[in-house]
Amino acid sequence: MSALPAPRPVLTSRTRPLAEAPDLLAALSDDPDGFAWLHDGAGLVTSGVAARIRVGPGRRRLEEAAAEVAALLASIDSDDTVRLPGSGPLAVGAPGFSDGGEGELIVPARVLGLTRAGQAWVTETGPPGLTPAVAPAPARPGPSRFVVDGHGLRARWGEMIEEALARIGSGALSKVVLAREVTVEADRPFDVATVLTRLRGGHPTCFTFAAGGLVGATPELLVRRRDALVVSRPMAGTAPRGDTLDDDRRMVARMKSSNKEGREHRVVVDAVRAALEPVCEEVSASAQPEVARLATVAHLATTVAGRLKAPWPSALALAGLLHPTPAVAGSPRAAALAAIAELEDFDRGGYTGPVGWVDSRGDGDWAVALRCAQIDGAIARLYAGAGIVAGSSAGAEWAETQAKLEPMMRALVQP
Repeated sequence: MSALPAPRPVLTSRTRPLAEAPDLLAALSDDPDGFAWLHDGAGLVTSGVAARIRVGPGRRRLEEAAAEVAALLASIDSDDTVRLPGSGPLAVGAPGFSDGGEGELIVPARVLGLTRAGQAWVTETGPPGLTPAVAPAPARPGPSRFVVDGHGLRARWGEMIEEALARIGSGALSKVVLAREVTVEADRPFDVATVLTRLRGGHPTCFTFAAGGLVGATPELLVRRRDALVVSRPMAGTAPRGDTLDDDRRMVARMKSSNKEGREHRVVVDAVRAALEPVCEEVSASAQPEVARLATVAHLATTVAGRLKAPWPSALALAGLLHPTPAVAGSPRAAALAAIAELEDFDRGGYTGPVGWVDSRGDGDWAVALRCAQIDGAIARLYAGAGIVAGSSAGAEWAETQAKLEPMMRALVQP
């Protein structure tokens, strides 16, 4: 007889408002399981672990995890007087890009939350009577010397793009997103709170996050759910920012009029709409893409919104329906994922996977983990990719990845 799984501990959760808005990053503990989510003056910072939920492998890994998360959160005896999105018990994490990999989500023992309007709260979850201990991150000197290693990929990059274009030309693919890795080794461990502070200051419109050592500032909202309302803001199509205002305008105008960039963007928007339509009463998308201007690049972005059918899928279940979009994998999905597995020389881990949170009501935010690095002590692994379609060139796509790597490199490499 196989052993039965160990029963989960009985958990209780208590959420209370705070009189003063906390400095969330100052509250970030030196905890490898800590999670941070900061956007537009609001956010969540967590510490400790009340429960862990295994994710994957399998094509429906996120939907299956969503069902387990919903059951676990519903089983918690919750006393929540705040009743805002993100209050009460919740699950957080970055479960990874690949269907073939395994990941995990965490129900934190302690959560500090803050809205843009300044409403703040603390949630503590655990066995009855247990008060989570929180140790602020100790002050320590940061790194001052760095070694950057691009793994000699420049020549290999051209071969990857050539092979991808051959598959596109044969009709096996219409798009594939290929990525590369850069390693930064420092003389002392990186401080996650310091890196997040730099990212938040330099990229205020992005979702700044930390989850299991994956740290970044991403512009792309995979999905947000608030009751029956669902929003996604896919991005695809990229142009570098110009050195002058006139250069910048020319580059953005060229991107907006480019057939290549327009095709790449439409494929992603169509895929998001197609994934949401079966679970929505109605879905709409802005008629023309907007231009999202970031520090080093600009993207085409389209807001897709819908009203969910009852019973409403949770934010995590919706992330499972959408991930991976053609913006991070390609199209058709199966052929693109196969090409990524064959052509890339590293494991993406959490890069380009979902990162975010879901609460016990099913509300939540999930972004695409872009402009990020996996930090392990004094070593950081940075990632950047580019969408390869007919008309792509190795040189232009390499330059695009360089521009995408720059924000994270600046946040890490500061003597």
